[in-house]
Amino acid sequence: MGRGIKIAIVDDEQDMRQSISQWLALSGFDTDTFASAEEALKSIGADYPGVIVSDIRMPGMDGMAFLKRLMSLDSNLPVIIITGHGDVPMAVEAMRIGAYDFLEKPFNPDRMTELAKRAAQTRRLTLDNRALRRELSDGTVLMKKLIGSSPVMERLREDILDLGQADGHVLIDGETGTGKSLVAHALHAVGPRAGRKFVQVSCAAFGEEELATKFFGPMGEGGDLPLVEEARGGTLCLEDIEALPQALQARLLTFINEQGNPAETRIIAVSNLQEQGKTCEDMLRPDLFYRLAAMKITLPPLRARGEDILTLFTRLSEQFAEEYGCDTPEVSAQEAAQLLQAPWPGNVRQLINVAERAVLQNRRGSGTIASLLMSDDEEAQPVMTTEGKPLKEYVEAFERMLIDNTMRRHKGSIVNVMEELCLPRRTLNEKMAKYGLSRSDYL
Repeated sequence: MGRGIKIAIVDDEQDMRQSISQWLALSGFDTDTFASAEEALKSIGADYPGVIVSDIRMPGMDGMAFLKRLMSLDSNLPVIIITGHGDVPMAVEAMRIGAYDFLEKPFNPDRMTELAKRAAQTRRLTLDNRALRRELSDGTVLMKKLIGSSPVMERLREDILDLGQADGHVLIDGETGTGKSLVAHALHAVGPRAGRKFVQVSCAAFGEEELATKFFGPMGEGGDLPLVEEARGGTLCLEDIEALPQALQARLLTFINEQGNPAETRIIAVSNLQEQGKTCEDMLRPDLFYRLAAMKITLPPLRARGEDILTLFTRLSEQFAEEYGCDTPEVSAQEAAQLLQAPWPGNVRQLINVAERAVLQNRRGSGTIASLLMSDDEEAQPVMTTEGKPLKEYVEAFERMLIDNTMRRHKGSIVNVMEELCLPRRTLNEKMAKYGLSRSDYL
């Protein structure tokens, strides 16, 4: 339950500390105990991965002063205050300062556990959101997320670096599930605006009137700046650009023209057009389309990425296996061929779902990858595969995946890999060189 979340218990009374610690430990939490607020502050920082439970009356720095210090470190840190009889006014003041909740002595231990669980969930969400924000502002991290050694992915990474530095407006299109939002963030993070605001909005999520207010004002209504003001100096990312009403297309074009060159605010437009026979160019007024599409990135569909499919499946399976605490499923040569041949209409998003379900199947000891590649709308009918590739391509993709998986499992031990795959050292070295695999990546 409390996976990865600590509970820091701060109380000058040893019996109380131990009692709370034992109870919460039985509930599945990893607990730390401190005899004073001063001692606790030596171990608690802004990104402390947990919840604080503190008595309100302690010698030296009391609970209220401790709470104020914690709130100055991290205003989102959940702090549960324990109060004595008659201290309720202090508890109310603690809540005003920012405490998560309070418990009055003598308290019900089950109530303590319930509070701790809710606070832990809140903390995990906060930390996950912070980690995501940090990732989305770090160009190096984002580029590493664009996994794959296929020519189309090599070219995509080069395009992102080139267009990111060019700093003009960009149009991103491609099939659903190919990672267009990730590429938009990467363009911002590798360019000169990294560190400035990245403001994202879906043009399909609101009606015309609400969208007009969100984009252009009136300024300050409800305490929020219009998006064009909020993004000033940074990047304004417009998802579903094809859904932007004609009247707002005209206002957006005026906004772009008034900025001059170079633009103060960069616009990254993302097209998610799914209509058969329609393109983004069909849906936008020509003058706006050509301003946005001066630089354009089209994301490759997963089926065009060759052995990247197996690389991605392996990485995703390892991540889900670690998350669920089970073994990574082994992929047979036949299953590798099925993964490579599948049309993947949902692209990477669909592959993520298949990898997670494969791990869950493997944990139960039943099911096959073929069964996961069944069409959702045609019961018990296998999905149609794409046109066949030469046998040599399938063999090489499977061979690369097998060596890669074995190297990962043995953490780069050449001897163990040679033994498991029955390969002489020279042959293994030649194949690793051929597939761009380096022992240092597994150590």
